[in-house]
Amino acid sequence: MKKPQFSGLNNEEVRERKSAGLYNKSVEAPSKTVKEIVLSNLITYFNIVFFVLAIILVLAGSVRSLTFLPAVIFNTVVGIAQELRAKSVLDKLKVLHSPKARVVRAGKEKIVSTEDLVLDDVVIFKAGDEIPADAKILSGEVAVNEALLTGEADEIIKIKDDELMSGSFVVYGECYAKLTKVGRSSYAAQLTLKAKAIKKGEQSEIIRSLNSYIKVIGITIIPIGIILFVQQFFFHHQTILMSVKPATAAIISMIPEGLFLLSTVTLAVSATRLATKKVMLHDMKSIETLARVDMLCVDKTGTITTDKMEVVKTVWLGDELEIEVDGKSVSRESLLPSMIGEVVANLSAENATMAALKAKFKRVRGFKLDDYENFVGAIPFSSKYKYSGVQFENAAFVIGAPEFVMRGEYDLVRKEVKKYANEGYRVLIFGKYNSKLVLNSSDRALTAKVIPLGLIVLENEIRDTAAETFKYFAEQGVEIKVISGDDPLTVSKVAKKVGILNAEKAVDVTKLGSGKDFEKAVQENVVLGRVTPAQKRRIVKILKAAGHTVAMTGDGVNDVLALKDADCSVAMASGAQAAVQASQVVLLESDFSKMPEVVTEGRRVVNNLERSGSLFIVKNIFSLIMALLSICFSVTYPMDPEQVSLITTFTIGLPSFFLAMIPNHNLIRGNFLKNIIFTAAPTAIANVVLIGLTTMVCGFMGMERPAASTIAILIWAVVGSVHLFNISRPFNKIKMAIFFVCIASMVISAMIMPWLFGLNLVFEFREWVVLIVAILAVYPAMRLSEKFIKWLDVTFYDKYIEKFVKKVNKIEKKIRI
Repeated sequence: MKKPQFSGLNNEEVRERKSAGLYNKSVEAPSKTVKEIVLSNLITYFNIVFFVLAIILVLAGSVRSLTFLPAVIFNTVVGIAQELRAKSVLDKLKVLHSPKARVVRAGKEKIVSTEDLVLDDVVIFKAGDEIPADAKILSGEVAVNEALLTGEADEIIKIKDDELMSGSFVVYGECYAKLTKVGRSSYAAQLTLKAKAIKKGEQSEIIRSLNSYIKVIGITIIPIGIILFVQQFFFHHQTILMSVKPATAAIISMIPEGLFLLSTVTLAVSATRLATKKVMLHDMKSIETLARVDMLCVDKTGTITTDKMEVVKTVWLGDELEIEVDGKSVSRESLLPSMIGEVVANLSAENATMAALKAKFKRVRGFKLDDYENFVGAIPFSSKYKYSGVQFENAAFVIGAPEFVMRGEYDLVRKEVKKYANEGYRVLIFGKYNSKLVLNSSDRALTAKVIPLGLIVLENEIRDTAAETFKYFAEQGVEIKVISGDDPLTVSKVAKKVGILNAEKAVDVTKLGSGKDFEKAVQENVVLGRVTPAQKRRIVKILKAAGHTVAMTGDGVNDVLALKDADCSVAMASGAQAAVQASQVVLLESDFSKMPEVVTEGRRVVNNLERSGSLFIVKNIFSLIMALLSICFSVTYPMDPEQVSLITTFTIGLPSFFLAMIPNHNLIRGNFLKNIIFTAAPTAIANVVLIGLTTMVCGFMGMERPAASTIAILIWAVVGSVHLFNISRPFNKIKMAIFFVCIASMVISAMIMPWLFGLNLVFEFREWVVLIVAILAVYPAMRLSEKFIKWLDVTFYDKYIEKFVKKVNKIEKKIRI
């Protein structure tokens, strides 16, 4: 395309528009501000509850009971610090890799961030670009896909004076366009604002589950605390102090003060870790989603192979062997490279294939054949029609996939094509079209006969790390689907070379129907060839409907729709801008071998959060049941706030944070919230039984409350230590150190500062007997509790509760949509 002459805006005009706010500012903040981070960690529902309880305890004269405050302050400070650190790293990364645009200003082309575009800027759009603001075409022609805006996946031809909508992307072609609406005024921004008014951004299963859990606890603690206080003060005629302390202890124990913080901090740390490995996340939930993936859809180019492509050879297919040129008899076969060179010279290098053709086939000076004179127009490569073409005054020529170009006459070249496809090469056909190409229509399907002139044999370089990467996924139980626009035989051979399991199971989707045959083929085959963008999208939906958690990798504009529909989308930074912006995870070095590190990081997050989360849930379940029993039997809650702080600090708070940061490559199974509740429940129930029975025995023996509450908290310390031991297995040096340091710190703190934690360690003989018997009963009680919980899981959860939860989730999802 001959470059048109546009001067664009000058620097002064750009400054004026920016001052007037007429620039392409995003309607969505890239991340939370420093103020938002501080306030979101400082002013929380539970922090307010803690603050109110602290005031009540001070007024009641029990300053010693404020031992829970340091942990609350520590949690808040750590949460702020980690989020600020993550924000700093990720913001720098996003600035470096933010979407760019080619703009004409003061008569010169320059590259600027899409947020620096202003109203009336002249922007150059080409294949793969996402359109960042509404525009009107000044010159040129492009095919755009507006599916992300309208849901219609058709390629729409846009010519001079046509409107381009922000949020759509260029499939092929090139044009100059003037921006007519920017920022909040643009079409995509208006849709975004409407969507934000209806629903908030999606959250990961972990955060969503924890939010639901915390809402239930947040509603429950207030009435339980009030009832406990009223019962003790008005019915048992206790002092305000003796009424406040047990109620406060129950409330503090029921609050999962570090659980939500732990999850957000862990996700923030993971995002920072991945950033140092040149992996950028567009949203935090992708860490968790990718860790749960059991089906990975990849393309051949960019994942199995590099994006570098090279022409290996050409093969003459024409009937005429010789032709007269300037009075001399010349071999047609020898002219084939010159013919191809004359055609590709009129096409733009919009993809790796065309770049390879242009590198190999140069326009030959002095080349003269009537069919190649007087260029009329060109059709860039379309992933929908799988060919590109050039129209000259007397003839038209096409280059593309043999099956799509030859159509009903594919058998004429089948044998020759398969010969090279069997060796793993990519094969294109070059032919003469027996009609005129349709240049000014959205429907550019070939209808007339194509005379085959030659084959172009190309080769992709296989990535050195591909075999090792796919071996990792095979070991992790992740299935692979290779979805490609190339010949399935070619793709299958390449897939076999890198060790993809069952790569011989390949199918050409052009030979499938649109119904059950298509679905069956998708599920039964590993390699799916000759796939169109619409079919890629359908394949992802079929796999998701079959119960798979699907990740999709891509780098081309034809991958965008499938990337949007996948559970987790991964793009190569070197690929099309539209694909990069549509994806949740971006491999900044375009290195597919980074994928195992991303999956491993996700599994570390989810598995460790499940393990650490159960520590918090033990305390919550125990305290809730114990508080309800105290209300039902009209007895005093058996522990004080300062005593609870000792246990929560050393068997929950500290070990949970350390355990959440260590490596964990285990497969993720089941529902997050169910997993942590069912892991914690046996310990919590054993704790309730042991402390409940011990408290009753202490009451029958007439023991004073200080001794009885100390025995209760020591039993909890032993139960908590056993649970910490269980969830830390299998042990390594790090987990062994965490376990022993935390338990030793708890014992030393209790012995050195018993007054700080409200402990009365001077026992009479009968008190020792009760404590020892209770400790000896810890292991049997926990084993019986485990069997009871398993029975509940099989008998009730699978039959009733899980069905109920699924129905609630469906309703919630519909409401969010």
